Amino acid sequence: MSATTIPSTTVEAYRQTEYRVYGEPAFTLRIGQPSPQFLALQHAHQVQCSAFVTACNPYSQPLQSGENQQHQQALVQQLRAAGYTALTGIGQHPSNDWPGEESCLVLGIDLDTAKAIGIQHRQNAIVWCGQEGIPELVLLR
Repeated sequence: MSATTIPSTTVEAYRQTEYRVYGEPAFTLRIGQPSPQFLALQHAHQVQCSAFVTACNPYSQPLQSGENQQHQQALVQQLRAAGYTALTGIGQHPSNDWPGEESCLVLGIDLDTAKAIGIQHRQNAIVWCGQEGIPELVLLR
């Protein structure tokens, strides 16, 4: 792992988080685990890469629900204006008390653009998926 300012416990929590996509069919992405459903979705949309991003709880600092909704809505509007197809989802750790975060699986977005969006929305990390269909955690700080 590269040098980061993110606490190792937080990085580990991100690795354990389940990244659920509310598509047809719904499925869950897990870091380092291949996802046939994800590959099928990318194939159906004729894209080779995607990213799972959120605008909630910038830098993992908890915000009130209304503030998170405003941040997430701004992200969704930005993605729509850029012409991306984005499926709604939620990132949630399976066993800790951190509330799930509304998120988007952005189809066809390249890694550099996904990282820039994550940085713009003050996120510690994004989940990147290339053509192999294996989600990876990409730290941004």
